[in-house]
Amino acid sequence: MTTVTERDVRKLRDALGPLRDREQIAERLLESSAKHSFDPDTELDWDTAVEDGKWFWPPELVSLYDTPLWRKMSEEQRMDLARHEAASLASLGIWFEIILMQLLVRHIYDKPVTSNHVRYALTEIADECRHSMMFGRMIQWGGAPNYPVPRVYHNLARVLKTVSTTPGSFAATLLGEEILDWMQRLTFPDERVQTLVRGVTRIHVVEEARHVRYAREELRRQMVTAPRWEREFTRLSCGEAARVFSVCFVNPQVYENVGLDRREAVAQVKASGHRTEVMQTGAKRLTDFLDDIGVLNGVGRRLWKSSGLLA
Repeated sequence: MTTVTERDVRKLRDALGPLRDREQIAERLLESSAKHSFDPDTELDWDTAVEDGKWFWPPELVSLYDTPLWRKMSEEQRMDLARHEAASLASLGIWFEIILMQLLVRHIYDKPVTSNHVRYALTEIADECRHSMMFGRMIQWGGAPNYPVPRVYHNLARVLKTVSTTPGSFAATLLGEEILDWMQRLTFPDERVQTLVRGVTRIHVVEEARHVRYAREELRRQMVTAPRWEREFTRLSCGEAARVFSVCFVNPQVYENVGLDRREAVAQVKASGHRTEVMQTGAKRLTDFLDDIGVLNGVGRRLWKSSGLLA
């Protein structure tokens, strides 16, 4: 197989334009990290009390919003559901970030350890460690339980991250980051939401912007330079990851924990036009990008449609 050098890559382009120099991108991301990184342990006031009358998640982003069941719920029950869903999403975020850290370590295993590209990957891993601890602390602060993903998907992720190709790893990274990032960009300026939760989402949005840039640029590079079988496998694994992500997005146990009928709640979420619009809008920037660079083709596209994240 022909090896593609960095000089060759600079001559290549995809539908979005010329590929950028990997080291220059990493250098800029390292500079941004030096200026805009946070320690959640000291940046946030973890001793503050939960604020009465404030949400843990914007109501429009709660899964049952604008369903018949939602209209029957009291305001107190709605706010309690938002608290549990915030904990569920934070639990999902931790699960994804632990997977991401493993994929990043594997990505740089054979790379030059003095390169900017590797230095930035290590910087991102440090960010993700802090994010995971921050999300865990937020769950405890809010008084809701941890919501692990179902065991079958927890174990399926072991397989996916073991067999994942490099482009597949970065595609899955974007899936785990961009939809939650869209929701958090709506959350941190929302004064209806708990101040501490807004602080958590602000930190995550600022630092995740760098992670998204790193993953997007590397995925573009991989989709141009990887062999055909690897690109095809990436389309399949990315589509399956989208399906799993959509299933695990909100743990249905949250409904039971606020006194709702689990089956009825799940059925109404699936039938909700508002919820479908929220999820597809949250995914649109990502799906447009993946479509542009050739990830959403063939069976992979059908899997994305079945996930409900692609219209």
